[in-house]
Amino acid sequence: MNKPSYFVHESSYVDEPVSIGDGTNIWHFSHVMQGAVIGEKCKIGQNVVIGPKAILGNNVKVQNNVSIYDGVILEDHVFCGPSMVFTNVFNPRCESVRNTMDDYRKTIVKRGASIGANATVVCGNTIGQYAFIGAGSVVTKDIPDYALVMGNPAKIKGWMCQCGEKLSFNKNGEDPKEHASCKNCSKKYEKNGFSVTFIE
Repeated sequence: MNKPSYFVHESSYVDEPVSIGDGTNIWHFSHVMQGAVIGEKCKIGQNVVIGPKAILGNNVKVQNNVSIYDGVILEDHVFCGPSMVFTNVFNPRCESVRNTMDDYRKTIVKRGASIGANATVVCGNTIGQYAFIGAGSVVTKDIPDYALVMGNPAKIKGWMCQCGEKLSFNKNGEDPKEHASCKNCSKKYEKNGFSVTFIE
């Protein structure tokens, strides 16, 4: 059986056992803790901490100064911008004995989502596929698929294509559904209220 082929910079620490996929690069001063799972072709930047039981899918990009704690799941093709923050305990206290692993709230970032620099994701929430979290935003609730959100707390300001282009939806007559075609890649979408669906 062939040993997986991945790169770990000499200044970084990887605690065994972990699972790291082929083609993944882990750069300077990072720490991958025991029990972490990292998929194939991931790029882990400088000064990144990946906690026990954290799960990263394939082709995930984590920029500098990000900590991914136990309870965080990043699906394939997720982008985490520089110095963005995940939490894993909703109401922490140093003095309280209740702050154990049983208190961790799961955070899921679905396929293709992007989280901008210095954003904060409060634990217990799900970020939908291909959603786009603006830089400096604070996510305090679930974010729908394809939503562009900004601010503190983060609010929906628009909708994004899978390619990263902002979508413009148009209504047709009495039909409650709106439609959009990406100006960049021509992918087509349908919107009904706060639900966006990829058509073709």
